[in-house]
Order: sequence, then structure tokens, then C-alpha cells
Amino acid sequence: MKTQMIQQALSLSFRYKVLLIAITCLILPTLSTFTVYNYLTKDAVKEQAVISSQNELKLTDEYIKSVFQDMLYTLNFIQIDTELNAILKYNNQMNTVNRGIQYEEFLNDQNVQQKLDTITLIGQKSYVTILLNNGKFYTNYSNSEFNPLILKNEPWFQFLSNLKGYSSIWIAPQPAMIASERKNNSFQLSVARPLRDSNSGIYGYAMVTIMEDRIIDILSNDSTDHGMVLLNEKGKIIAKNKHLEGILTENINQKIMNNTADVINIEGEEYLINERELSITGWKLISLNPYENAISRINSIFNQVFIVQTATFLVFLVLLVYLLRKILNRLNDLRNLAAKVQKGDLSVRSKVKGKDEIAVLSRSFNLMLDKVNQVIEENTLTQSRKRKAELAMLQAQINPHFLFNVLNSIRMKVLLKRDHDSAEMISSLSKLLRITIDKHKGMIPFQEEIEINHDFVRIMNMRQRHKVELKVEVSPEALSIEIPRLVLQPIIENAIIHGFSDHEGYIILKANYLEDYLLIEIIDNGNGMVKDQLTKIRETIDKTGSEGENFESEQRNSFSSIGLSNVNERMKLTFGEDFIMQVHSALDKGTRVSMYIPMKKEIKHVSSDVSR
Repeated sequence: MKTQMIQQALSLSFRYKVLLIAITCLILPTLSTFTVYNYLTKDAVKEQAVISSQNELKLTDEYIKSVFQDMLYTLNFIQIDTELNAILKYNNQMNTVNRGIQYEEFLNDQNVQQKLDTITLIGQKSYVTILLNNGKFYTNYSNSEFNPLILKNEPWFQFLSNLKGYSSIWIAPQPAMIASERKNNSFQLSVARPLRDSNSGIYGYAMVTIMEDRIIDILSNDSTDHGMVLLNEKGKIIAKNKHLEGILTENINQKIMNNTADVINIEGEEYLINERELSITGWKLISLNPYENAISRINSIFNQVFIVQTATFLVFLVLLVYLLRKILNRLNDLRNLAAKVQKGDLSVRSKVKGKDEIAVLSRSFNLMLDKVNQVIEENTLTQSRKRKAELAMLQAQINPHFLFNVLNSIRMKVLLKRDHDSAEMISSLSKLLRITIDKHKGMIPFQEEIEINHDFVRIMNMRQRHKVELKVEVSPEALSIEIPRLVLQPIIENAIIHGFSDHEGYIILKANYLEDYLLIEIIDNGNGMVKDQLTKIRETIDKTGSEGENFESEQRNSFSSIGLSNVNERMKLTFGEDFIMQVHSALDKGTRVSMYIPMKKEIKHVSSDVSR
């Protein structure tokens, strides 16, 4: 079964293979991601719920800390305010030593009472009690509400004398002492400290009290949908919000205090638990949130993200399939086009457009078809020309050996008549004809090329009225270099015909190595050229005629009329594009043709057909 499925997959077209691979490579990672995502989400949800609960605890801590700081501020004001301290110390001494004037005492009491009313108005509702050692006391509440002297009988009161500096003692939970508050508050929170003078020591005590509803209001914030409880250092409940009503017991409190895990089981239900220690009092603020309730909101977010991811995946899957089909259909068009070409239809062309690789392949395919058609046409034309050339050769075929033997016989008869000039002319002509007819010599040594041009100049001097002398200044190292045959002859011919039509002169042939080049120069002292004519010749050098034009030129004008452009073309074909040909001339001063042949690169020898 497995083998059959593999064979079916391999038999699919390239387009469907790409689609199958792309979809597989998209689906498998996505499914793996969803699986891992679902597995890791549980821990992430729990972690996020813990972080959220801790942030909420931190915010609640700040609110409670603000209340406690207000209470400490009140104690600090009582202890630091100079005028208030002076009055309290004075009243303490006055009552113990001398009752004094009752009017002055009345004024002092009024002043103290006014300050107590003032500092309690700054913050929210709190109760302030000041007890002096002589039994006198001051409060911001009515004496009928509570007798402050009862505080001296509390167990914690005896520890106040042992406190140093500005240290305070926090008392909670404590039964509500104000009669009017007992209806709505069962407990209260207090902070107390001794009032100490550097000279006389402790002269009294101050205590600030708030009701538990202040803390319950903070714990029962509108944004809080779970239980919060404030425990003192012994684990006793100071305050709790409405969400924990009927849940907390002494055993559960002890279990909460000893718990170290993030989740705790209370009466069969799991709660997410977080705690934070209040920096001012050392009490613990604990959050208890049903686990399902804690993760429901975050879990809902994760579920929404999962739905969005799934929808996005499906959209991208559809988009991927659509785009792949659109792209691969272009390959399918090329395949159909190739099938038509395979059947022999070379007139078809691809219509795929664009700048991507498929479009490049399409253009290359079209160019290939154009090239194939061009090659077919060229081959047809070449074969036709070849048949015509073979027919011309058959019609005018002359045995070269017979021609050379006849010329040699004529030369011998001329020598018998002691006409040495004519015999020398016939010998030079024979050599030129031999090198021209010999099709096997594409490249010849530079030495042999020099000898050919000596014979050519000798023949031209017999034809021309004005004689030309060929001077050779070639370094010995350059004599063995091979160059295309008859490559210098057209240049020397042009110099003789155009430069020495009305006077005699000389042509210097130089050849020397110049760094990476062999420099060949043909210099004459002929008529030279005007600037426009020189420019036209330089432009002609860079032009390359077609094969048909060169062939017809050779048939029509023979070797003596092959131009400078032909020489430049043959040398570039032989030595590459680094070959340089330059022409310099001035009117009545002569002409210089310079050829720079690269010697460091590998010389590509062309076939005899190209050299010809």
C-alpha cells in the first residue's frame, strides 16, 4: 500500500508535485505548532493568571500601604510638631507638679484638640488617642464613645515602653472600641508608639485607629472578582472581602499560611493562591481565586487567538494554492509549447510575460527557437553557396602544379635571354601565387610574412613608375611569432598605391616587444591624409562586413584589395578582443599603422577559412 502511494505520488505532474509539497510543508508545521501550542498553553495560562493575580495584589498593597502611611503620618506629626509637643510635655509636668491656672490649661487643651481635628481631616476617617503619664488624655472622638484609659490594661500596651525612636507597634485584629462603629465594624486596626523626650524620657503615648471597613473596601474593589484576605503575623484574619464569606476557617487559614504551591485545594475546589508581604507591618496579603475563574479570561483570549490563527492559516492555504496554480500554469504552458516544438512546429512562441525565472525561461525558449530558425536558414544558404562554389571550381579548375611549372619554364627562358629583372618578377609572382593558393597555411611565421612582402614590393616596383624601398627593423625575438598570412600585404599595398603615386619613398616595417604586447608598425613617408579622410578610415576599421560580402570582394578584387577593416577583423579573430589597431597620418608627412598583438593570453588559432 505504501509503495503504491509512493508510485502514485511520483507519477504526478511537476505542477501537482509542487502543490502537494507546498501544502504538506504548510500543514505539517501548522499542525505541529497547534499541538505544541495547546500543550504549552496550559502552563502559559497558569503563569499568566499568576502574574495577573500578583499585579492585582501589588496594586492592592499600594492602596493599603497608603492608608498605613497616613496613620504613621499622624503619629509622626504628633511626635514631631514642636508646639504640640511643648503643650503635651507642659501639661504632663503641670498636672504632676502644679495644677496651675485652669484657664491656661483650658487654652492648651483647646489648642491640642484643634490640632487633632486638623490632622484627622487631612486623611480619611481615623481615631487619634493621646495618653499622658499623669492620666490626662486627648482624643478626636467623644469620651462617651470610649474611655481611652482602658487601653493601659491591654496586653500590648506594656510593650510600648520598650520601643526605641520612632518605632511603632501594629495591633490587629482588635475588637472595635468606638461604640458608634461597632454596628458596622467588628474589628479595628491600630498603630501606637510612645512619646519620648530626650531629657525626661517617655511622657505619653499616641495611638491611631481605623475601622476594618477601610481595609475591606480596598479588598472589595470593583475590579476584584475573587477573594482577598489580610492576615497578621500569626495568621489571624484582619480583614477579608465578600468573596471569602463562609470559606475561611482556622484550619484553612493555617493551610494557607503553610502553602508553597500556586494552587491550593479548599473543600474540593482548586484555588489559585498568591501572597504578598506588606512592607510596613509585615502582615500578609493573600489572594484566593477559583482556578477555573482565574484562567477563564486568559483562556478565552488564547482560544480567540487559536481561532484567528486557524482562520488565517486557512486563508493563507487557499491563497497559496491559488498563487501556486497561477505560477505553475505558466510552466504548464511552456510544457505544452515544448510538445508542439517536439512535433516539428518551430513557428510557435511562448507568451509568458514577467521578470521572474519562468519569464526568463520563456524568453530564452523563444530566443532558442529564433536561433534554431536562423541556423537552419544560414545552413540552407551556406549549403547553397557551397554548391555554387564547388560548381565554379569544377568549371575553372586548373592544376596548380601545371601553373607553377609553366611560370618556372617562362622564368628559365627569360634568364637564358639574360633578362634578370623579368625573371625575378616571375619568381616573386610565383611565390605570391603559391602562398595565396595554399589553403593549408592559415598561420605563418613572421619571417615568412616579411619575405612575402619583399616579393610583393618587388612586383609593385616593376608596375609603378616611382620606386618604393621596404626597410625592415624587426627584433629577432619577433621573427618566430606566427601571424595570419598576408595580413601586412593590404597595408603595404595601400601605402604604395595611395602614398607614392607621384614620388618615390620608403616603407619601414618595425616589430618590437612592448610590455605585454608585440608592436608591429608600418611607417611610410608618402602623401599622408587629411583629417576627415583619416577619421573615415578609422571608422571603417571598426566595421565588420558579412561573410557573403568578404567572399564576393575576394572573388572580385583578389588579395590586393582586402582593406584595413578585413585585417583588423582577422587579427581580432586570431588574437582576441585585446588586439588593437591604430592609424595615424598627416598630410605630406606620411602614415603610421600600429598593431598591438597581446602576447600573455593564449592565442586562439582560427581555421584556415577564417584566416583566408
